[in-house]
Amino acid sequence: MAFRGSFAGRTLAISALLLVLIHGGHCFYLPGVAPEDFQKGDILKVKVNKLTSIKTQLPYSYYSLPYPRPEKIVDSAENLGEVLRGDRIENSPYVFKMREPQMCNVVGRVTLDAKSAKEFKEKINDEYRVNMILDNLPLVVPTRRLDQESPTVYQLGYFVGLKGQFAGTKGEKYFIHNHLAFTVKFHRDLQTDSARIVGFEVKPFSVKHEYEGKWDEKTRLITCDPHAKHTVANSNSPQEVEEKKEIIFTYDVDFLESDVKWASRWDAYLLMSDDQIHWFSIVNSLMIVLFLSGMVAMIMLRTLYRDISKYNELETQEEAQEETGWKLVHGDVFRPPNNSDLLCVYVGTGVQFLGMIVVTMIFAILGFLSPSNRGGLMTAMLLLWVFMGLFAGYTSARLYKMFKGTEWKRIAFRTAVMFPAIVSAIFFVLNALIWGQKSSGAVPFGTMFALIFLWFGISVPLVFVGGYVGFKKPAIEDPVKTNKIPRQIPEQAWYMNPSFSILIGGILPFGAVFIELFFILTSIWLNQFYYIFGFLFLVFVILVVTCAEITVVLCYFQLCSEDYLWWWRSYLTSGSSALYLFLYATFYFFTKLEITKLVSAIFYFGYMLIASYAFFVLTGTIGFYACFWFTRLIYSSVKID
Repeated sequence: MAFRGSFAGRTLAISALLLVLIHGGHCFYLPGVAPEDFQKGDILKVKVNKLTSIKTQLPYSYYSLPYPRPEKIVDSAENLGEVLRGDRIENSPYVFKMREPQMCNVVGRVTLDAKSAKEFKEKINDEYRVNMILDNLPLVVPTRRLDQESPTVYQLGYFVGLKGQFAGTKGEKYFIHNHLAFTVKFHRDLQTDSARIVGFEVKPFSVKHEYEGKWDEKTRLITCDPHAKHTVANSNSPQEVEEKKEIIFTYDVDFLESDVKWASRWDAYLLMSDDQIHWFSIVNSLMIVLFLSGMVAMIMLRTLYRDISKYNELETQEEAQEETGWKLVHGDVFRPPNNSDLLCVYVGTGVQFLGMIVVTMIFAILGFLSPSNRGGLMTAMLLLWVFMGLFAGYTSARLYKMFKGTEWKRIAFRTAVMFPAIVSAIFFVLNALIWGQKSSGAVPFGTMFALIFLWFGISVPLVFVGGYVGFKKPAIEDPVKTNKIPRQIPEQAWYMNPSFSILIGGILPFGAVFIELFFILTSIWLNQFYYIFGFLFLVFVILVVTCAEITVVLCYFQLCSEDYLWWWRSYLTSGSSALYLFLYATFYFFTKLEITKLVSAIFYFGYMLIASYAFFVLTGTIGFYACFWFTRLIYSSVKID
């Protein structure tokens, strides 16, 4: 390597990283799958995915509704992330030929009974969308905005149907989208004449198809006849959903040449018109960081420097007898806290989370977790969580040994089991509720077994290995000796009350991330793509800095008021931002979501509780380590008798 160790090499690497950070959310990604070239006339098979609704949040498989079926339904192989997302990818009767337009192809005919009519009506009422896939591209419905200058907005999947009224009637009727006008966009290679698919769009219509005579395979429709060049252009005579009604499912397919290259085909899906809001979020967060950095700098450079100089001068004078401020508690500041075992477990779990998130972010920024690799993000996070158990065990054992602990196996076991056990308990309850609704979002027993194997077969042993290595290391030495008898803590001012300062400490870390949080929640619960990992990484860095700085500031004030119980307080100060996260999720539920079903509401709050708990563990650990470093730094700087 010519650049190794050279200034040019380092500059090139830093420039590349900055470029990735800034453009990470737009076009720099590895597509995740190899492109497929199609010749004219090649068979294109459309796959169907789950039915989704933002009103219920409960996915269902496509064939849970009585749609026309192929001769044999074949499930596509799905990764762990896809199964957990509720994806159920299957083959369909929709088959195209590359660059050969088709009109009024009949897929099948269904006569509704009372049960199937009720099922269709329920799905229409809950605003379910049908999701399909062609060449790994999801089906979208293009929607033009009112102002012509704005780019076209793409919505994933088309509605099962719609509600409306016939002219002159009062009763509300249900109509089904039974005619689909597909558009397949392709990019052609002029040299080989092969083509690659770069877009898959649909316009759904509801049409009451008519025909003469008895129905058979050769029956020609009056309402949609390719021979007479009569195609469906509107839904003026819609197909009603009622018992004993006959529904004929048809489709057109058109092929449109596009200038979009295969590598950029996801750009339209990932188009974010909210860049200004994201930059506002970054600037808002940076203001908080600058404010906190100013306070930390003032404490570190002025106050602490003055304190340390004064304390060191006083050592030679009689005034040394009259110690004040944070130096007064030097004999107690490193006294092991109450429930020190639990603190070790939480810190170890937090390190496991931190490692998982940092590595996931790096992979995402470099484009390895492209949205074309469905479920890739969740699969990567699960596997990274499992392997980061090594660091969790190491960290908790090191801290445990510093607290003069001897039973490292017990701590390793609690670190390996406690957080996953709490999350699994909530997950099992939610899964049982979803299973009761017959939703495809319920995790099958096979996947459940795989998750348990990952936990007990890989994660737990790795935590024990990490714990063994960590405990074998020499114990971390305290910079000052601890007195045998703990000193009494003087009565504190109201604003130094633990509950008050902990709740105040969580506001700023939450304030640094809440704007980006809105987009993440929208992506999860409103079924939209989130792929601006460049912004997310910057926000994450700001979160880490904010958590560290607010904890250091409040820890300093606490020590100055002669309160040396900082271990748990440092963890809870930044960790309390998780409370604000959950409160914001509650606010989001009532203002942005239209969930009406009790099961869906329990599902939402259950998963947001898991997310908030994880956020608590992550931010608490960051705050703890910042305070741990800070106290060791200041007490090692002062000469203590």
